[in-house]
Amino acid sequence: MQTTFTEAQLKDPATARANDILRSCVHCGFCTATCPTYQVLGDELDSPRGRIYLIKDMLENERTPDARTVKHIDRCLSCLACMTTCPSGVHYMHLVDHARDYIEQHYKRPLGDRALRWMLARILPYPMRFRVALLGAKIGRPFARLMPDARLRAMLEMAPKVVPPVSRNDDPQSFAPEGPRRKRVAIMTGCAQKALNTDINDATIRLLTRLGCEVVVAKGAGCCGALTHHMGKTTESHATAARNIKAWCAEMDEGGLDAIVINTSGCGTTVKDYGHMFRNESLADDAARVSAIAKDVSEVLIELVRDTAPTDLTPPPEGTVVAYHAACSLQHGQQIKTYPKDLLKLAGYQIVEPADAHLCCGSAGTYNLMQPEISSQLKSRKIRTLEAKNPDIIAAGNIGCMMQIGSGSKVPIVHTVELLDWAWGGPKPPALDGRLVERDDIPRLR
Repeated sequence: MQTTFTEAQLKDPATARANDILRSCVHCGFCTATCPTYQVLGDELDSPRGRIYLIKDMLENERTPDARTVKHIDRCLSCLACMTTCPSGVHYMHLVDHARDYIEQHYKRPLGDRALRWMLARILPYPMRFRVALLGAKIGRPFARLMPDARLRAMLEMAPKVVPPVSRNDDPQSFAPEGPRRKRVAIMTGCAQKALNTDINDATIRLLTRLGCEVVVAKGAGCCGALTHHMGKTTESHATAARNIKAWCAEMDEGGLDAIVINTSGCGTTVKDYGHMFRNESLADDAARVSAIAKDVSEVLIELVRDTAPTDLTPPPEGTVVAYHAACSLQHGQQIKTYPKDLLKLAGYQIVEPADAHLCCGSAGTYNLMQPEISSQLKSRKIRTLEAKNPDIIAAGNIGCMMQIGSGSKVPIVHTVELLDWAWGGPKPPALDGRLVERDDIPRLR
């Protein structure tokens, strides 16, 4: 794609990066075939190619974004399926992130939008605030239909029926390995996940220590910054990310770290991009150090079991069928496609995958709250394809996907690490309690 940025414009590193990305696009349209919003809406401007044209025009002309441009960019899920498909290697993620930052700086949203985004940015990244909000939403849930704004209705309807108690495993501390130490790793406990589902971190810690890892919860680490980053609130997201960088670098310098383990794939995509996010800031070197050892939990587990599989295997009930949902941030953002399935098969589960596994479930961070109508269509499609496989369990590697799919499916959904923990000596995932029934004389989970 030909661009016409001036030399003065290209002195800005973000604009220079956008120029490189734009020039790599050849207008081929391969991205339209895998873009969820284009599949649902059928509008060229709701495809990556269409959004690229809008972004190019906005940035080159340094114009104030109009409502039309903002609407189509807001509708982007950042699922990054386009990056997996693109034959030219267009790094759409960096381009759309810059566009959102530009919009945040130059566009005044309607009051309702500004208030909603301010509220989400002040609540979701803070576990205790989020807990209080969830309790309030639980009380208001019966009145969801009375809400005039579809986004407020979506927030009430997405609130879980039960808010789990705080897990003290998420406090800063160190967990000793069982047996000889093979690795020393830091676990990212996150933010929203600590309020929505504490079983995931607990299972991850049990699994890693059982496989010979010393697991550290670093003091000062918290939200990865993804939620505010994708809203274009760069100052806020960088402040949050900087705290993580400092906390993990302190552990790296003091006791050494073999990996920073992340069990929420949306966070993993962002942390692995810290090196880019901070490339022109004073934390550039430390950010690059963090990104270099950031790993999805499946990457670490596959290293640990590749040569030495667990010996205390407790096989799941015979014939247990697990439908694996590939989170977009894992399969597209991090290009991790086989490790979770390989691990589940090794643990004795029968794995099936839905049709169109590359398409997003519609969660996408705060997308299901900000764009509930499109999100609902994507959720319905994803649930249909998963349930068509008649699974006993649905497994996923991202809390957002779990909440999204779980809100509409009767099939229990759990994190991949919970199933692995169960098979390798841990307790049965709490989400499966009471769902074990007899069918044709074979124990099955229902």
